[in-house]
Amino acid sequence: MQAAPVRATAIPSFTTALRAVESLLMSSGQRTARRNAWTSVLEDRRRAKDRVEAQRVLEQSLTRSASVRP
Repeated sequence: MQAAPVRATAIPSFTTALRAVESLLMSSGQRTARRNAWTSVLEDRRRAKDRVEAQRVLEQSLTRSASVRP
């Protein structure tokens, strides 16, 4: 008796599953608008992080220059 061949079927990722549901529920234009909005959110977060880092560097440089002055 020979064992039946095993087929490896990839389990879809959570993202893939969400996109499948999204494609069923939304029109193409709505999907594009949602993705564009999410891309904008991510870009805003990146810029905010950059601003915080720039502010921190600026404050450190001002603190150092103030401590160096006689």
